[in-house]
Formats: sequence, structure tokens, C-alpha cells
Amino acid sequence: MEQLLQQLSTILNGELYFDLTAEHQMQLMAYSTDASVYQEKPLAVAIPQNNEDIKAIIGFANIHSITIIPRAAGTSLAGQVVGNGLVVDISKHFNQMIEVNIEERWCRVQPGVIRDDLNHYLKGFGLMYGPETSTANRAMIGGMVGNNSCGLHSIVWGSARDHLIEANVILSDGSIAVLKEVDLHELNNAEGLENKIYQSLFKLLNDTGNQALIRQNFPSREVVRRNTGYALDALLDMQPFNEDGSQFNLCKLLAGSEGTLAFITELKLNLLPLPPKEVGMVVVHCTSLVESLYANIEVLKLGPMASELVDKMIMDFTIGHPEYQKNRFFIEGDPAALLMVEFMDDSRHALDAKMKATIEALQAASLGYAYPILYNADTKYAWDIRKAGLGLLRNLRGDAQPVNLIEDCAVSTNDLPKYIEELQILLKGHGVTASYYAHAGAGELHVEPIINLKSYEGVKQFRAILSDTAALVKKYNGSLSGEHGDGRLRGEFIPSMVGNEVYDLFKQVKHLFDPKGIFNAGKITNTPAMDSHFRMKQNEPINLGKTLFDFSADEGILRLAEKCSGSGDCRKSEISGGLMCPSFMATQSEKNTTRARANVLRQFLSDPNDATPYNHAEIKEAMDLCLSCKGCKIECPSSVDITKMKAEFLQQYYDANGTPFRSKLVGNFAAQMKLASLFRPVYNFVFGTTALRKIANSLVGFHPNRSMPLLGKFQLKKWHRNRWVENQKKVYFFCDEFTNFLDSSIGQKAILLLERLGYQVIIPEHLESGRSYLSKGLLRKAAAIANQNIQLLSPLVSADMPIVGIEPSALLTLRDEYKDLASPENKTAAIHLAQYSFTIEEFIAREINAGNIHASAFTQEAKHIAIHGHCYQKVLSSQDFSKEILSLPKNYTVEIIPSGCCGMAGSFGYEKEYYDVSQKVGELVLFPAVRNKANDTIIAAAGTSCRHQIKDGAHVHALHPVEILYEALV
Repeated sequence: MEQLLQQLSTILNGELYFDLTAEHQMQLMAYSTDASVYQEKPLAVAIPQNNEDIKAIIGFANIHSITIIPRAAGTSLAGQVVGNGLVVDISKHFNQMIEVNIEERWCRVQPGVIRDDLNHYLKGFGLMYGPETSTANRAMIGGMVGNNSCGLHSIVWGSARDHLIEANVILSDGSIAVLKEVDLHELNNAEGLENKIYQSLFKLLNDTGNQALIRQNFPSREVVRRNTGYALDALLDMQPFNEDGSQFNLCKLLAGSEGTLAFITELKLNLLPLPPKEVGMVVVHCTSLVESLYANIEVLKLGPMASELVDKMIMDFTIGHPEYQKNRFFIEGDPAALLMVEFMDDSRHALDAKMKATIEALQAASLGYAYPILYNADTKYAWDIRKAGLGLLRNLRGDAQPVNLIEDCAVSTNDLPKYIEELQILLKGHGVTASYYAHAGAGELHVEPIINLKSYEGVKQFRAILSDTAALVKKYNGSLSGEHGDGRLRGEFIPSMVGNEVYDLFKQVKHLFDPKGIFNAGKITNTPAMDSHFRMKQNEPINLGKTLFDFSADEGILRLAEKCSGSGDCRKSEISGGLMCPSFMATQSEKNTTRARANVLRQFLSDPNDATPYNHAEIKEAMDLCLSCKGCKIECPSSVDITKMKAEFLQQYYDANGTPFRSKLVGNFAAQMKLASLFRPVYNFVFGTTALRKIANSLVGFHPNRSMPLLGKFQLKKWHRNRWVENQKKVYFFCDEFTNFLDSSIGQKAILLLERLGYQVIIPEHLESGRSYLSKGLLRKAAAIANQNIQLLSPLVSADMPIVGIEPSALLTLRDEYKDLASPENKTAAIHLAQYSFTIEEFIAREINAGNIHASAFTQEAKHIAIHGHCYQKVLSSQDFSKEILSLPKNYTVEIIPSGCCGMAGSFGYEKEYYDVSQKVGELVLFPAVRNKANDTIIAAAGTSCRHQIKDGAHVHALHPVEILYEALV
């Protein structure tokens, strides 16, 4: 087969991964999972560039009897894109918005367009696409159609099926068809397979016996989310089977078919007007889960836009979470459940009337104990908690974890309280607890049982719970799948839900479209056993030995990698904003996601027969373009910290294979700068002369086009050594290696600024920060430095006399990595040091709020400043501190550039093989934003790498915030 795949690769314009090289094997491992519990290595992975590539792949599949697995964002929860076939990823190249018709309110898109990106584009036309999954900032339209996605506002905005007008598809024989409204009686144009499909479907559906089977066995009409099997009931709702129905359209069948019937290449979508501008949310606090479901019945009578539930388990995981703790401001007491009820209107007065009526109705029914109201932008904080539900649950400690199993069952909203009461009893009988959240307003709660799939007992529970729940859902005439689909998880139970005769109709439909089974075989029909091919191995003891970092807070490095649920938060684009994941944003390649890195690492670390689990080139390949921005530490709901795991991996890998010269060179930055400073004029001449710099860069593996920072005119420590300015207030200054040698003039201004503001600045004895060693994975050397600095600095610092620094990447090392590198005897001291280590922005902001620094010390001249925050500020601190201190001068106006990583990331942007990616990252948001600023706008950036990247990429000299404040002194 490898030789045949090699031949296929020569005729594709896109990429094909299939061979035994580390690069290819890493890709296959990255595509072996989705957001489900399953894992199966595909035969190959194709990333087609155009329709001709897809047709060639379909032809290949027909000849060689293999199955094609269409994949978009890969966030499916039922294993829809997991299998041993040929995965075809359309996310990279099929992402164009083709046409918008404003008058008729429709658009044409390729299937790889992201839902939120589409709506960002449509907003300028006053339009939007309605279906809105919790994954909307990375979910793609093709995948949403494949699963018939619904989302938060589906009770008003509908499902993907409701808004699909036409679909351009490639059928299983390679022919092209356009699925749209047709008159079955007058259908004469279709030829070949397309004609056979229409004629055979008409015959199947026109059979009165089949019609009766479908109408009798499909879920109740009151169940609005109904995605079990193929939507034959939706076809019967249309002409000619229903005289009052719309014209027959196979798009109704395509939606929810999970890529098993045809390959989508283009979609025509119905659009909605933008919603009313005023948004309000009543957050109903309830003392029990069931109470919230009865409250749901009451609020639905008042016509809300959404009614969504979050239970106590999810809320508790927001406590202390680095990203979601701040979202809890509206929670009163300790509710067992929150019902988030949203209304919209064009006027605040009308909006308030709706919410007032809601609260009064609930109080009259004695439902709920608190009803805080959120408006407009504040509702996002509540929705972010709701949307992060699955990821937050993965922070649960231990091997028993929430599983996607019965999370997609739907019943009528009136039956929901009783159904959930019975389900709670059912789960208790199996000895498991669960989390309950999501779409109360649509009769569908995402119920996540906590099961240990690493045990054989857990695997038995997995099957038994779904079997028993299917029977319960059938009792309420509900749907086993509401919006997540059947996939390989629930397909096995479709016959028990609709009966064997209707299931046989599903198999006939599959055969009509795909007689050779080349489209996503094993999904919906003829699925493999639902308790096979788990990503977790059962009862396999793993001993990974000692790590350099302390991973005990995450129960070990393997457990940290396992926390990745596959939800794909790391696949959002720069349009949605945020930090994670810059290399994915720049390359649009799955292999460069946090998810891929975590999954590849997990697969090796979880092999009990591998004596050297870190010594794999595939892991190195996966980690290669990680910029170590730390964005995943907070933006991943499960806090999968790839930066930490990458550094650990590199040290372990170097132990087995040796440390590369360039890594040693970068790691030893401080020592080299100390040596270079003895020959400062020569060093600056070489690296300040373009021709010489290019030669020098090439010799050490840096890109010739990358400029190099020059040595400062003096070393800051030497300048400060004999300086003594007595002030009552005192503060320690962390003179890191970058400030000491390169940015000494900035460090000087920081010290002068603090002195002018009334502080005596003391540079205590300490070593370099160790940041350069950490960036290259040289953890032993970083740990030695960290422990010495802990011993030197921890006894000195206190609330009254903290230590501050101007380089975020260095100072924040004291707050972050030092705690995990500290020896056991230094652990308490490391925590103490972290508590009293502040960026200079944090310190000045603290002193402003304490009344120790006043605006009167600064100019009243008007200036405008735009801030780009360092990645580590965004993760471990906040850009808001920079904004706060730069807003102190009375007439200074300040904005924060909505950029992610700048792309430099320490040495990353210097190294020749990463230079292009570095520049692409900068071009996502930062460079264009800087170029578009008025000439008199001051660009502020605290990070030395950020300022250098802005200089090289946007040709603008950015200033550190302390430089701006120093110049503003009067």
C-alpha cells in the first residue's frame, strides 16, 4: 500500500502523509484522535488543495477499496473522524468565502470556513449565520453540516439543516452533483449515480409501509434535536410526500450524515439579520439540578433567545482557574445549577421588561433563589464558562474522567426534569457521578459521566450506561443523538432506538449513495464496537521515571498530556483573537496545534513497553514549531501546558541524543554577552554591519535577514554599583541578563523613574534568570540557576519590599518555572519569592492604587499610546497593568493592540528554519496594526523580543512602558 500511496502523492497538488518517516508518522498520530474517547491510526492523511485532489482521492479509494474520512476542525465527540482509512483534511485550503447575496440573504462558502470567522465577515453586511456551537471559534461549516450542529441559540436560530440551501458535492463515483430544491416528478436532468439516488430514494420513501415505519419510530415531534441515523423523517416532511411541505431537497439528508454519503466542496447557506443590539441575561441560581429544569419550562414560555444550564461541578472548576476565575463575579452563594436565560431587544426598556417578567414568573413558581442580571458585554463572561464546560471538566484529578457517551441525548423540554431524575438514579445504580450542562432550552443536557476508561471495569460501565440510557431515552420517545451525531459511539444502538426495519432503511440509503463504502465507513451504520479503540489503555502501569520539572500538581507529565480533550480550542484563528496557538494560526496545520502536540506526546508516554518514551523524533517533530508562548496554559480550558512539557521533553531527548550546538549557544546567552561586552565595539560593528551580520548569522544558524540586538553602552549592574539614592520606600530590582547587557539604557530609565517617584532601588546579588536555558529545554542548568536565585532572593523579599523587573520573560520566571524547578528544600522559599515578584507595570499600578504615585508627577501633554503585550504578561500577569500605568498622565490615551504572540519568542524568530513562520505570526495582527497607526502614536512593548520583532517586521521603534513614563516626568 505504501507504494500505491506514493503514486497517489505524485498526482496530488496538496500534501499526503503515509510513510515511515518521523514527519509522516507524527502526522498520522496527530490525526488518530478527535474530541472523542477513541483513537485509531489512519492509513494516510491527505490535505487537498482543490477539487481535483479530492476526485483523485475518491478514485484511489474506489480502486483500492479503502475508506475516506472527511475532516474539518476535528472536534467531533462521537469519533466521526477517527478510523483506519484515509483522512482528508479540508481545513487548510477549503476555507474561502465565495459569495454573499445581501438582498436574498444567503452566502456561498467552502466547507473549511470557520463559523465565527464567517460571521465576522458577514457583520459588515448586517447578516449572520445562525447555528452556533460552543466550538464556534474553530468549528467549520462543513463539520457543522456533517453533524447538523445547533448551538446555544438553536431554539431561535435553528440548526445547520435548517439553513442549508444547496451543497456542491462529489459523489462516491467521482461525479459532481449539486443538491438543492428539486421536483422529484420532473427530475430529468440528473444522470448516472445522482439520478439513481433520486429515483431509488423516491421509491423507498413513496412506500407507504416505509413511511409508517419512519413516522412511528422516529423521535417525538416535540423533540427538536433529532439526529439519530439519517434524516428520513425530514425528507417525508417535503413534497411530494407532504403537500404543504417545501420542495424536496437532499440537503436535509446531507445535514447530519457525518460525511458518509458524499464529499462536500461548497455550501450555500441561509443567513439571518443581525440580532438586536441590546442583550440581557438572567442568571437563575437554583438549589438543585432538577429545580433548574422546572425553571427552564417556565422561562421558555416567555420566549428567550437561549436557556442554558451549568452545574456545580463545572462552576467549581472555575475557582482559581487562571482564565475563568474572573468570570465568576455574578455567582451568588453556592448554587447547584445556573440557568442562563438570554433575551435580546432593540431597546433597553423592552429588554428589562422581559427580564423582569421572567424573574417574577420564577418567583411566583418558587423557582430559584437569586436572579442577577448581566448586560451586553458582561454576558460573554457567563457564556465563556458555559462554552468551556467540557474543557473545564478535564481538570478533574485522577484516572476517572468525564466521557462523551450520553451527552447528546434529547427529549422534549417538558419531559426533561423527569428524564434527568431517572437518569440520575440510573447513574447512581452504576456507581458513577456526572456533570450536567448545556442546552436545557432545547431539551438536551450534555451529561458527562465520570468513568475510568483505564480500567476494565470502567469499559464495562461505558457500554452498560449507554445501553441503559438508550432504553430510557426511548421511553421518553427522545433522540439518542441531538447535535453531536452517532459516529462510532452511538451507531451500534440505533436499531434499539428506531427498530431494525428503519435501521435497514438507513443501510439502504448508505448503499444508494456509497455502494463501495468509501465514505467514512463504520459511522452511523455498520459501526465497530463502541467499546473498542479507546485512546486510553486498560490496566497498564506506566513508569516514566523522574522529571526535571515538578509535575505533581498535574499528577505527572502523562496526566497533563491526557488532559487534552481534543476540543480544539487551539485551532481558533487570529480573527477570534487570543494567544493560543500562534504557529497554528500562521500555518493552519493540525500538527502545529496544542492538541496535536499533547496527543503525540501522550501516545508515546502511555506505552508501557517503551523504555525510552521521550526518545522519539516524532515528538520532536510535533514540538518543533511550538513558540513556548504559554498561551495554552490559560486559553486551553484544561490548561494543557505545552511549553512546560516541551522543555521537559527536550531535556530528556538531549540526554539520549546530545544537545545541538545552537541550543547550547542560545542557552549560554548570559555568558556569551559577558564575554562579548569585553569587545563591545567589535561586536556591535560586526552585528551592526549588514554584510558582516549576515555572515555571522549564517555561521550559527540564524537567518541572515534577521537583525541582531546590539550591546548597550554600559552594563546596568556596573552603572548601578556605586549609585546610592536614599528614599524612604525601597524596592529590589531584578537585573536580568537581557536588561544588563542589551537594554541597559531602559533599565537605567526604570531605576531613575522609580527614584524620581520616591523609591530607593536596590539590585541584590543574584544570577541570570535562566530564561535562555529554559527556552532551549536545558532544564538542569536552569534548575541550578533557579535554586541559587531562590536562596539568594527569597529571604529578602516581602510585601513591603518586593522585587521588580522590566523584562517579562525573565521576571515572570520567578513566578512560574522557579516553583516547579525548586528542590524540595527550596519549595516553600520558591513560593514565597513568587508571591513578591512583580513586573514593573504591576508594581507601579499597585503603588498608584495605594496612593503612593500621582498623576501630578507627570506631564499634561497629550499623547496616544498603543500597547503590544508580551505573551507571558498575557498569561501570568495582565496587559491591563501596562494600560493603567500609561494612562496615569492626565492627557495620555492608551489602547491595547489585539495581538497574540509577536512571533519572535526568544531565539525562535532568529533561527533560520523558523524565520518565515516568525514573520507570518507577526503579520497575523501585530505588524498590520502597528503600520496602520498614526505616525505620532507611540508603540509600547515590554518584551525585548517583541520590540525587536516590531522593529524588524514593522520598521517602528517601540518603547518600553517605563521609557514612556520616564519621559513624561515633570
